[in-house]
Amino acid sequence: MIFLNSELTMSERQPEARFQIVPMPLEKTVSYGSGTAHGPAALIDASDQLERLWRGMEPCTAGIYTTPPIDCDQPLEEALAALAARTEGIARAGQIPVTLGGEHSLTWGAVMGVSRALGRRVGIVQIDAHADLRRAYQGFRHSHASVMQLLVEEEGMALAQYGVRALSSDEAALRDELGITYIDAEELVTGGIMQVTLPDDFPEDIYISFDVDGLDAPLMPATGTPVPGGLGYYQSLALVRSALKGRRCVGIDVVELAPIEGADVWDFTAAQLTYALIGIAQGG
Repeated sequence: MIFLNSELTMSERQPEARFQIVPMPLEKTVSYGSGTAHGPAALIDASDQLERLWRGMEPCTAGIYTTPPIDCDQPLEEALAALAARTEGIARAGQIPVTLGGEHSLTWGAVMGVSRALGRRVGIVQIDAHADLRRAYQGFRHSHASVMQLLVEEEGMALAQYGVRALSSDEAALRDELGITYIDAEELVTGGIMQVTLPDDFPEDIYISFDVDGLDAPLMPATGTPVPGGLGYYQSLALVRSALKGRRCVGIDVVELAPIEGADVWDFTAAQLTYALIGIAQGG
């Protein structure tokens, strides 16, 4: 399966393409609804119905190449190591990995690979209903609910979170303790906030991690833990666009899509979202 298959020319789908799609059908630590293992395939299948044109530009002219899926039948740590090796190779080649999940724990591997390739820490811009800052969850250290704690507290990455509306007291305290930048969903939505500014000392290299449950539940029920009161589609993209202003996108992931049989609209939403993020990374 090839992302945007029906729209790409032969020259746009070559291995030298700027954007490298990495399917990661990971489902190891989900805690409520299941189905993330089917997310990448459903998203890529839906992408065949997208149009090239987006906001007056055609992001795919930079090239979009779909790489083979990561083997997720192996133990979690080995699957994450395989993803890290993949994204490291992509980043070393000067390309941008776009990892399609799959549960959110995959972001650790994707970010670590990019950071190793660059030789420095990156700043993560996270759109999510959850903070993902637990030190472990249900016995898993590399859990979808722990991924940002691992990246920030243990690996030294910078983090800005937008759209959170479900977190524990410990996670709330840890955000302040670690100096995490955040604006939660209630403030963003009720205030109609469409733009954000990252701190001056936030890294120039930005990795975008977009959990689809960051969108409001009626817009995206096809996810394991939908939460009401979330972001609008255009609002979430505007927040990412403004966060990237003056900075460089070095990686993207779109995670936690759990397809609902017979309801393809949300697969299409995730596919359009992915293409929009590629467009934003292109300066759109």
